[in-house]
Amino acid sequence: MASSNIFFIIAIVTVFAIPSSLATEFVVGDEKGWSLDFDYQAWAAGKEFRVGDKLVFRYTPGVHNVVRVSGVEFQRCEAVNNSDPLTTGNDVITLLTPGRKWYICSVPRHCAARNMKLNITVLSEVGSPFAAPGPIPGSQTPSSSTRGSAVFSFYGWIAFMVSFVGVLLV
Repeated sequence: MASSNIFFIIAIVTVFAIPSSLATEFVVGDEKGWSLDFDYQAWAAGKEFRVGDKLVFRYTPGVHNVVRVSGVEFQRCEAVNNSDPLTTGNDVITLLTPGRKWYICSVPRHCAARNMKLNITVLSEVGSPFAAPGPIPGSQTPSSSTRGSAVFSFYGWIAFMVSFVGVLLV
């Protein structure tokens, strides 16, 4: 009986711990950070942002800020109806929901004239039962199929290990 309880505990911990441990922390702009005259769209291209991932905006406090804006505000480079800007110089934003996200520096002319803006699409969490629908047949890219295969093989390995440990404990 004790061995089945241990197996059950291992299984529960695995199910809940694995997806959160797959989260990635992205330093926006990498070593350049959140600064003037950097192509943040090129930086974001090819990256896969998922629910649970974190964006870290690093910059000199008092010189720049970070504001989450709407798509219209992003196009206009204006933060009209937003909460207070983030200003610590090491701002961490956890991506909590899937969908489009827009961020700008609201210091005058930094967004419009100096390109301090970031637009990303956040995908559902890996292994989420609410995962986004798959690509249209025939349009699947190698990177998306590779990540999917890796996830399934990873979870397959976890299932095997949990089963193996369960057999050993019985």
